[in-house]
Amino acid sequence: MAFKPLHDRVLVRRLEGDEKTAGGLIIPDSAKEKPAEGVVVACGEGARKDSGELIEMAVKDGDKVLFGKWSGTEVSIEGEELLIMKESDILGIIA
Repeated sequence: MAFKPLHDRVLVRRLEGDEKTAGGLIIPDSAKEKPAEGVVVACGEGARKDSGELIEMAVKDGDKVLFGKWSGTEVSIEGEELLIMKESDILGIIA
């Protein structure tokens, strides 16, 4: 990937949502909600304190994460739709 986020930014690939409901009904694309789960593709170095000391990132490449519904900015990199967001927009890491 030819993109490296800066500071405390994270590049995330959304995971695809379910195609069917628990009852077996197929959900059309127009009715699907965008999933709030993704995989971290790239991370910046981290934020800096006022003293200049680096605060390391809590996430790393390959982590499966949960983020807010309206988090991030959609970008297209090398023809792939990705999200770039601040690390603070990530709610947690899915184990």
